Amino acid sequence: MAIEKINIEQFLQLAQQHPVLDVRSPGEYSHARIPGAHAFHLFTDEERKIVGTTYKQESREAAIKIGLDFFGPKMRGMIEEAEKIVNRSKERDEAGNEEDRKARVVLVHCWRGGMRSAGVAWLLDLYGFKVYTLVGGYKYFRRWVLSQFEKEWSFKILGGYTGSGKTELLRQLNALGENVVDLESLAHHKGSAFGNIGLPAQPAQEMFENLLAVQLHFRAANSLPIWLEDESQRIGSINIPQSIWLHMRKSILYFLEIPFAERLRHIVEEYGALDQEKMISAIERIQKRLGGLETKTTLQLLSEGKIEDAFRILLKYYDKWYLKGLNSRNNVQELCTTISLNKVEAAANAKYLLNAIQNTSISKKLINEHGY
Repeated sequence: MAIEKINIEQFLQLAQQHPVLDVRSPGEYSHARIPGAHAFHLFTDEERKIVGTTYKQESREAAIKIGLDFFGPKMRGMIEEAEKIVNRSKERDEAGNEEDRKARVVLVHCWRGGMRSAGVAWLLDLYGFKVYTLVGGYKYFRRWVLSQFEKEWSFKILGGYTGSGKTELLRQLNALGENVVDLESLAHHKGSAFGNIGLPAQPAQEMFENLLAVQLHFRAANSLPIWLEDESQRIGSINIPQSIWLHMRKSILYFLEIPFAERLRHIVEEYGALDQEKMISAIERIQKRLGGLETKTTLQLLSEGKIEDAFRILLKYYDKWYLKGLNSRNNVQELCTTISLNKVEAAANAKYLLNAIQNTSISKKLINEHGY
């Protein structure tokens, strides 16, 4: 079988059904990668350094010979590992057709589509895999990622004060067939000072951008607007790309208006059982903005087990900062539609929101057609 070189969009489409083998070094892979790619290292970090140094200081030929010394003993193991990866992929691919399930298809890439991917592709092709390689490698993928952020996306923004259940509602919208990108899920952070407690470590900025670009690309395939949660530009240690964030700021925003008491109940349920030491540390980080007295009072209430009273102070603090951010938008009155709700109940609220939007659209259409 011939090895086929394909562009990034073809590569990403095939990656929905077949495994991607990232043959870069462990350090390159752990920093950032194409989402879903399997680690399939040709060289260790030290081996890569030796080959690269030889290439620069001696010659291409000398570097290839040293690379072959490292590659040779690994060949059988790499074939067996590729078989395991493909077999696991087939077991998961219940939706694939029979021909796809029988085929042994892999997608291979390195840093810039050079010798590393060519060498591994040759080995796997020789053994009998159908192999596709990415033109330009990961370097080209990164260029593609950054280009996605310059597109004119169609966004709908879901807003509301802290405790409104926005993330849960987004998940319900997704379940109802809406286009959704969950920024907080991609960032492994809920956005507040307490947002990283109990969650995995945040990805590198580059990895977040990779995840975001790929999700935007596939969500846009059906031409429907994409729902995003209203966020500050910074989510923990992650920054939403500037062009995307500015685009979010001028998109239509649906603001969930839910009574304070109901939001307080919800936030206590969500955060009340978190590790107290981490909660104290998070409160201390926002001390300057929260204020000395409020910080002292909140920490005292927390130590006494008066969780609801402590969060009542924190919720008022976050409401103030969210309102400030909301009003800093240009044309906020024109962009913002308020959706009044009684409870934080994701399934019911998602349906109500979609019905409200549909009814508003019908009303606007009648006004345009009939002038009333």
